[in-house]
Amino acid sequence: MWAAGLKGDISPFRRAPTIGVEKSFSDVMDDLNFGGFVNVWARYDRFVLSGDMMYVDTTDSHAFGALPALPVPPGTIINGSVDSKQFMATLQGGYRVVDTPDFTLDALAGARFWHISNDVTVSALGVSRTYGESFGWVDPVVGLRAFLPLTDKLSVQAQADVGGFGAGSDITWSALATINYTFTDHLSVSAGYKVLDVDYDRGGHVFDTRLSGPVLGLTLRF
Repeated sequence: MWAAGLKGDISPFRRAPTIGVEKSFSDVMDDLNFGGFVNVWARYDRFVLSGDMMYVDTTDSHAFGALPALPVPPGTIINGSVDSKQFMATLQGGYRVVDTPDFTLDALAGARFWHISNDVTVSALGVSRTYGESFGWVDPVVGLRAFLPLTDKLSVQAQADVGGFGAGSDITWSALATINYTFTDHLSVSAGYKVLDVDYDRGGHVFDTRLSGPVLGLTLRF
């Protein structure tokens, strides 16, 4: 579980005005239709694979009085809603450059995939109209992952990456740090903090945001 808040600047439609957005995790939960976050890690000898995926679907609704730009009678209530879907997936392969009982360090490289979809619906007097746009891009990323055992049961893990470099977004980066407790060889729990930042501005679309918040996790090993 990633209890993320959102802050940044977004232009949901091509060449539309850029809107400043700041929502706490509780605000996001109020608007949430569905969301999920999954992280997968695999290793064979010194070769490693890291993957994570996030999907968030939110709807933000408001009611307004009559607007001058719309030909409706005075006093008419206009309902507007924006449905936003955000998908992100990162896939990285790498090599364990340091492998000791007291510390491991992995070098990673791969790509981060983004897809953003927005639909706005305006309704009044029993008539509704919907308009939608979507856009996406791919960012190359490079990163590191470190693991430090503290005791037989307790450990610390950190992973960070940076990418974009103008190929997709101007820049994107993420960082995750957790403290982990092992119950058995196959089961452990984690608690920490994660940040995911991206600055994308192309083709009239702006998506310059930062997701950040605490992480709670359950790890299954097989």
